[in-house]
Amino acid sequence: MTIKNRTGWTMLRFYASDTRTDDWEEDILGVDVLESGQDVEINIDDGSGACLYDFKAEFTNGQVLTRRRINVCQISEYTYTR
Repeated sequence: MTIKNRTGWTMLRFYASDTRTDDWEEDILGVDVLESGQDVEINIDDGSGACLYDFKAEFTNGQVLTRRRINVCQISEYTYTR
């Protein structure tokens, strides 16, 4: 899956968790960040066969954007915008 940052802010952290869980998994970006205008290829397959994931992104301006029930079996990219 490709995550695209088109917000104008740097993405500091990105999380993707199966909708059936109440916890966020580890930060997928790790020590990296995703600058505005950049894309990153990630693998969120946790081996469960799940298609629905919740996404959470944290940005340098303090904004936290949470998106629920993203069907990763139907899309290959997701774009964050303002």
